Amino acid sequence: MRIVSLAGGIGGARFLRGLKAAAPDSEITVIGNTGDDITLFGLRVCPDLDTVMYTLGGGINEEQGWGRADERHTVKEELAAYGVEPQWFGLGDRDFATHIVRTQMLSAGYPLSQVTEALCARWQPGVRLLPMSDDRTESHVVIADADADGRRAIHFQEWWVRLRASVPAEQIALVGAEEASPAPGVLDAIRDADVVIFPPSNPVVSIGTILQIPGIRAAVEEKTVVGVSPIIGGAPVRGMADACLTAIGVETSAQAVLELYGSRLVDGWLVAEEDKGVALDGVAVEARPILMDSPDATREIAAAALTLAQSLTSPSA
Repeated sequence: MRIVSLAGGIGGARFLRGLKAAAPDSEITVIGNTGDDITLFGLRVCPDLDTVMYTLGGGINEEQGWGRADERHTVKEELAAYGVEPQWFGLGDRDFATHIVRTQMLSAGYPLSQVTEALCARWQPGVRLLPMSDDRTESHVVIADADADGRRAIHFQEWWVRLRASVPAEQIALVGAEEASPAPGVLDAIRDADVVIFPPSNPVVSIGTILQIPGIRAAVEEKTVVGVSPIIGGAPVRGMADACLTAIGVETSAQAVLELYGSRLVDGWLVAEEDKGVALDGVAVEARPILMDSPDATREIAAAALTLAQSLTSPSA
């Protein structure tokens, strides 16, 4: 089976680990969000790509879900001693090496897709990891600021990491999206896929970001798509997806996220048992345990998504 998954960071990466276990003989292509990418200390950082790569390659810090295992922070401490900003975004020593290699390759003229392939050659994640685009795009957030004529735009990472999304977002915009193109291989992978899976990633700044790259949403709409709700009983499974949904005027519920995606995009939708009343014309909704609280549970969730997808593509569906 050929599977394509659109994925963000921690939740997406952990789901992908379950997907690999549920379909060990399948060809899995992951299209990663790069809207979170940021340049820090002169280095290009791709948080979501790295989280997927480290998680599937066995190098992730399991407790926090991001960054490297067995990490030290000597470089961060030395930068702080020099007063170098920003100090709110912490990179570990091992992680710095990844960003140095990436930045060197980008500076030498290699596109991000080739750089990602080279980095994955070390980690062997067991999937084909593609950035959504080789073009530079960055998510920015507009917030109220009395000292800046009433409002200002900041990088998504500053809003997410430094402010912890505590300041309401008036708008979230993917800068550069209109001029961007899907990375090589992205549209081909979607076209050739037997099924497309949406993990319980952030529907606004992860999966929603990927879908903003011209051509990707239209390609996905042509496929059988099954999504796993990132909302259980009115609360995010992880992170601050509620703050992102509020920014675009969407309620924090499994029903509202399904309606946000819409029946043209999603064919099947897995929700938690407490959300079993969720419904949308044209979408097959299945209620079951979807909390990824163990490797076995995550594998079972991924298997259920694949089973639902196969039922929707069978001749009798």
